[in-house]
Amino acid sequence: MSLVTTPSPGPADTFEQHRSLLTGVAYRVLGSIADAEDVVQETWLRWSTVDHAGVRDPRAFLTTTVTRLALNGLRSRRHRQESYIGPWLPEPVPTAEDGDDPAQPVLLAESVSQAFLVVLESLSPLERVVFVLHDLFGFGHDEVARAVDRSEPAVRQLASRARRHVRERRPRAATDPAEHVRVTEAFMRAAVDGQVSALLAVLAPDVVVLTDAGGTQKAALRPITGAAKAARFLAAISSDVSGARWTLTPLNGRVGVLVHVGDELLGTVDLDTADGLVTAVRAQLNPSKLTAVRGIRP
Repeated sequence: MSLVTTPSPGPADTFEQHRSLLTGVAYRVLGSIADAEDVVQETWLRWSTVDHAGVRDPRAFLTTTVTRLALNGLRSRRHRQESYIGPWLPEPVPTAEDGDDPAQPVLLAESVSQAFLVVLESLSPLERVVFVLHDLFGFGHDEVARAVDRSEPAVRQLASRARRHVRERRPRAATDPAEHVRVTEAFMRAAVDGQVSALLAVLAPDVVVLTDAGGTQKAALRPITGAAKAARFLAAISSDVSGARWTLTPLNGRVGVLVHVGDELLGTVDLDTADGLVTAVRAQLNPSKLTAVRGIRP
């Protein structure tokens, strides 16, 4: 009989086992990979100094810590956002196209898409946290209640309200990835062509265009609705960046677009597509939000 026992993982190993979970929760709550990583780092600092012998459930401790830090961060960001110039969009993140990258398992789902993150922006901070923990990551109502320091009945009510809002606001979208790629490629060709007629051919009648530049450069300060207005706006933008390179790349769990002018990344474009047409265009042009994708080369 062997007397050799497997040692329990140390604090650092335990934290690394949960890092992807913590990052996934924080990113979906905050919509910013940079802010999410800051929150995860702060969670590590608190975990590294706690008396681990007194922690019965490391997963619960770490999740509660990252949740409360992310909730505070979201409330602070919402306050700053009141003076933000133009629409606010989440930060794009690179993801594996086929979903097989073991380093990014929590980023490869519909819940990390730009469209879904924008829907989550319509929730209150507490509703968003409860929805992320319960509906996206499968935590029980009792676990969520402890994480947000609310009663279980209150958490159930928050979850129900958030679920209803998400269901009402979730955009229609193509379920076939191949169709999404085909429509995205057609949009790219029309955008490069820069002709209003070519853009009208790929835009849905009720298309919505959102551009986030944070006041750093030319962009629409309000959503542009309707194919005619959207086509004219996109044609004007195309003429301003003639010679730009548009490249398909996996972003936020599906194919998106990188736009380079020379060696400089101008921005990213994320599309919602349905019935062979583009139903929403989200252009991220704020340089401070492009850090995670700046290293991708066309």
